Amino acid sequence: MKITAMIIFITTYILLLVFPKIRAYIALISASIFVFIGIIPAGKCLTFVDWNVILMITGTMGIVSLFIESKMPALLADLLIEKTPNVKWAIIALSLFAGIISAFIDNVATVLMIAPVALNIAKKLKVSPVPSIIAIAVSSNLQGAATLVGDTTSILLGGYGNLDFLDFFFFKNKPGMFWIVQAGAISSIFVLMYIFKDYTKPVKSISRTIVKDYFPTVLLIGMIILLIFVSFIPDKPSITNGMICVVLFYIGLVNSFYKSKDLGIVLKALREIDYYTVLLLAGLFVVVGGITEAGVIEDISKIFVTISKDNIFAIYSLLVWASVFFSAFIDNIPYVATMLPVTAGIAKILNIDPYILYFGLLSGATLGGNLTPIGASANITALGILRKNGYEVSNREFMKIGVPFTLTAVTVGYVLIWFIWS
Repeated sequence: MKITAMIIFITTYILLLVFPKIRAYIALISASIFVFIGIIPAGKCLTFVDWNVILMITGTMGIVSLFIESKMPALLADLLIEKTPNVKWAIIALSLFAGIISAFIDNVATVLMIAPVALNIAKKLKVSPVPSIIAIAVSSNLQGAATLVGDTTSILLGGYGNLDFLDFFFFKNKPGMFWIVQAGAISSIFVLMYIFKDYTKPVKSISRTIVKDYFPTVLLIGMIILLIFVSFIPDKPSITNGMICVVLFYIGLVNSFYKSKDLGIVLKALREIDYYTVLLLAGLFVVVGGITEAGVIEDISKIFVTISKDNIFAIYSLLVWASVFFSAFIDNIPYVATMLPVTAGIAKILNIDPYILYFGLLSGATLGGNLTPIGASANITALGILRKNGYEVSNREFMKIGVPFTLTAVTVGYVLIWFIWS
């Protein structure tokens, strides 16, 4: 049974890599096979799905779509640009702003919000928008690990490690992932300053975006406040965070319909939810549950321990840098979904606190996507925007920014996580 489960899992992973456009269907079919051949009892199938994660992703995506539609992010970017003296600092400011936004909003959505501002500046100043949009993409990926709602991988870790919103700031009386990511972001500023050192043209004032509906902004802030509030409630239902996000999204839909009397606006917001990713995650939860039931996860954990010769620092280093490498070429969602139980298994074998390994995994897997143009959805989105505007970006051109940015941020995070949590 264990060999069968391993064959199904490896086949699934290969198909996920070869056919990225149908990943959700591959994961669901694979999950069905685990149930059909009896590795997972049919009645137990849905218990492997982390419904809190599913609800959080769905609700957050919906609220973010309303927030983008309100044009508030564009206005904030306009106000930021007004304060910058030249193109270099405009690009750095936009990149940092994209990072801050991305700590609370999906990375792809962040790029879709901020990239048009960079395009507008580039057109007015008659400079290439390529470097600035690449910088925005990699910066948004960096901050995805900063908070519970910053990225799907963070939500996965929150669900698996039972972490609440505030735990990403302070956990067990120690600095959490938020501060580690900020240290990486600060160090990456120097990389951007060097890359854009010749971009010294002054920035002319641009027209401000007009915001007519502030309610989505209130919803987004309300979501963060409520997630912080429930962090203090012990023994709360497991789907509390997810229900907060979904209920607030529902309130946003009702408000949009009440103000516009246009059902099309509601349907548009519902269409903005990435149901494909939701289905992919549901399938992956069951697949990982299947190989866990079969004992495959335990065997993989033992392999890691054997390779590292029971040395915790060696295991931590292997986990971080292997995650950086793999995430440069494959989607980090299935990777993290698979590696979280492996990481827990390693910690159990060594009888150590798993959180240093969890944070190392999150750091490497989230930031590793910045190494290559295909390593993260935000990168692919950014290059798609550039392509639509007539700019073809080579791998070399992307990696001139992505590689030094990533290695700097990951190294800082790698050292800090070990220093704080070892």
